Amino acid sequence: MGNRGMEDLIPLVNKLQDAFSSIGQSCHLDLPQIAVVGGQSAGKSSVLENFVGRDFLPRGSGIVTRRPLILQLIFSKTEYAEFLHCKSKKFTDFDEVRQEIEAETDRVTGTNKGISPVPINLRVYSPHVLNLTLIDLPGITKVPVGDQPQDIEYQIKDMILQFISRESSLILAVTPANMDLANSDALKMAKEVDPQGLRTIGVITKLDLMDEGTDARDILENKLLPLRRGYIGVVNRSQKDIEGKKDIRAALAAERKFFLSHPAYRHIADRMGTPHLQKVLNQQLTNHIRETLPSLRSKLQSQLLSLEKEVEEYKNFRPDDPTRKTKALLQMVQQFGVDFEKRIEGSGDQVDTLELSGGARINRIFHERFPFELVKMEFDEKDLRREISYAIKNIHGIRTGLFTPDLAFEAIVKKQVVKLKEPCLKCVDLVIQELINTVRQCTSKLGSYPKLREETERIVTTYIREREGKTKDQILLLIDIELSYINTNHEDFIGFANAQQRSTQLNKKRAIPNQVIRRGWLTINNISIMKGGSKEYWFVLTAESLSWYKDEEEKEKKYMLPLDNLKIRDVEKGFMSNKHVFAIFNTEQRNVYKDLRQIELACDSQEDVDSWKASFLRAGVYPEKDQVENEDGAQENTFSMDPQLERQVETIRNLVDSYVGIINKSIRDLMPKTIMHLMINNTKDFIHSELLAYLYSSADQNSLMEESADQAQRRDDMLRMYHALKEALHIIGDISTSTVSTPVPPPVDDAWLQSGSSPTPQRRPTSTVLPPGRPPAVRGPTPGPPLIPAPTGSLSSFVAPPIPSRPGPQNVFAANNDPFSAPPQIPSRPARIPPGIPPGVPRRPPAAPNRPTIIRPAEPSLLD
Repeated sequence: MGNRGMEDLIPLVNKLQDAFSSIGQSCHLDLPQIAVVGGQSAGKSSVLENFVGRDFLPRGSGIVTRRPLILQLIFSKTEYAEFLHCKSKKFTDFDEVRQEIEAETDRVTGTNKGISPVPINLRVYSPHVLNLTLIDLPGITKVPVGDQPQDIEYQIKDMILQFISRESSLILAVTPANMDLANSDALKMAKEVDPQGLRTIGVITKLDLMDEGTDARDILENKLLPLRRGYIGVVNRSQKDIEGKKDIRAALAAERKFFLSHPAYRHIADRMGTPHLQKVLNQQLTNHIRETLPSLRSKLQSQLLSLEKEVEEYKNFRPDDPTRKTKALLQMVQQFGVDFEKRIEGSGDQVDTLELSGGARINRIFHERFPFELVKMEFDEKDLRREISYAIKNIHGIRTGLFTPDLAFEAIVKKQVVKLKEPCLKCVDLVIQELINTVRQCTSKLGSYPKLREETERIVTTYIREREGKTKDQILLLIDIELSYINTNHEDFIGFANAQQRSTQLNKKRAIPNQVIRRGWLTINNISIMKGGSKEYWFVLTAESLSWYKDEEEKEKKYMLPLDNLKIRDVEKGFMSNKHVFAIFNTEQRNVYKDLRQIELACDSQEDVDSWKASFLRAGVYPEKDQVENEDGAQENTFSMDPQLERQVETIRNLVDSYVGIINKSIRDLMPKTIMHLMINNTKDFIHSELLAYLYSSADQNSLMEESADQAQRRDDMLRMYHALKEALHIIGDISTSTVSTPVPPPVDDAWLQSGSSPTPQRRPTSTVLPPGRPPAVRGPTPGPPLIPAPTGSLSSFVAPPIPSRPGPQNVFAANNDPFSAPPQIPSRPARIPPGIPPGVPRRPPAAPNRPTIIRPAEPSLLD
């Protein structure tokens, strides 16, 4: 005879686990442990066996369970048991299991009543059990016997507390009926770890062994010494029954007969006995399963939502649709064109917030990187003056010139303009690289069809490379056009008259004083390790200075560095560092900051470095030149020895500076326009209008739209997962509606557990009568008035005092002509279990009788 309630729960748990295993996950129900606590020979092992519905634990008098038994029930199609200490052996006969438990206990503890905290681990695999852990614990004892240590009481209590302290354990506090419940160590220990009483159930055993004329009715009705979850009475098999191999079914029938025939228990017989204990515990498991359902459901729903988007794209591609490949090809190419345009032109929807997209990066090349490259190739002052002086001397030849020659100006200007070709072509290369990266990013959505992706990338990249040649030709043509005619009549050109008067200081074009050019975080990389190594600061770059602060609030300024005589140089990235570094130094070999000749500033990416360098250029801080001076100082001094030549060099220097500035301005303006027109716009038009035709001509449609095996597998897995998730949510919904959760009983006054003394749970004979009409009193520790003496037999093993003290409410029951001498007309049972009420009998309105509240005057009348 198994546990029917548990067997009914198995399909629910299996359904849940099947639902989760279908999506490749484990279902963490973590059902509670059930631990039995009680004194020696209280019937703990029998209660545990009754819950499982199997007969396999050692029994007897005295201390039988001398080591904790951790019993793991595991759902399986076949029934067998195995021990952790002999894994290789499978036990199919449960008598052998009992013998092995006894032998293993003796092996560690000896045969003379010794105990040990080392647990025995037993696993029972069966189709009739849930995945649960049951713990059979040694009985609480006070006096050591045999080989037991002197502190046996404390050892056993510590052992028990280890197991029942877990929040996920249900505590069955087992007390025999023939002992005083107020002295129950099991209930006291349960109260220590479960003060709210939410997981403690009182179990009263040996009801059939009470002295004649006494009963435990008040306890079982939860009136005397109440518990939040009440008490359940059970009648286990006696040692004689066990030795005589009395069948469990016969024992349950005998237990049922006992409760129905006993005058004190017949009205609560439906709430007593092993089947009801099983039912209560199974309801606790049901409650636990229902409590875990919301978190399981939310987990599944979040997975389902994350799959929705990906599944959406697969819904359009039906394998049985003959036009599927054509539709897919058109949709893919169209989507590719839209994505490419959005990445270049920018879009408000689906904005990438993690990195710059193609268009933004190209904009950065146009307005930060390209101007920086132009400045980088800017002429060196000494070299330029030397070249001008050579040009003037070579034009005059053997003669000494009286006037500054025009040809020297043109020669120098043309030489400077030719230098523009390199940064301009480099700019085109950078833009092409970004375009190709953008194409790759856009084709990532075509990953389902590798051939289509490959062909699309190849066709568009080839077209970009074709446009590259034309764009570069056009840019070189622009520079050739500039070289073909030097327009000295340009409105921005300073002319000879102004060139002679112009000061060289005007060459340094600065922004408006105090104008903030850039703010941001930078790391000073070369602070000495003694002072904390590299450190991050908030930098503010203005037209005149570079300042850094502790943070972006800009309240605590650390230093302000004037920009005069500063230049930038590149610094190699450190071996262990992942930051990109550049340095600022003083051209006059002075310390820049404290004792540092240069400060190294570090950024997270090369892009940030380039952007900061461009900002420094705007502030007039230029990069260091790579050329090494080969000429010696004597040669320099020869030019300054001739004042006339010096003036001519200065004049042409100013003219060249003015004209090259005009050319740079023009090139900076025309470069983005040329690249945009000849490359980017043309590529967009090509994708929209001609890509599809090129794809059709490059390969047949079937080969283009051949799905990759990985993608087909992924799609199948995705759809299977999607449907499995929906099915799992449906199953959880069914379980939610098919199971009922019982509410937690209200708190009771269980101060008696802490007080240490309480009324003896003794009951008067069933014929006792007191004067009626006695008003109800609130139950409490204060004893009520003396009663008519009870018979000497009470909950045996305790001598009843002559005048038993009893809380007031029991007097009220006693005051009515005892209605329990015969079966009541209306049984006292919880209102929430309607099936048990016989037809035609009105349902009782009050709550469950195990609620230990004040007995109202109206209640006795219901029982009359």
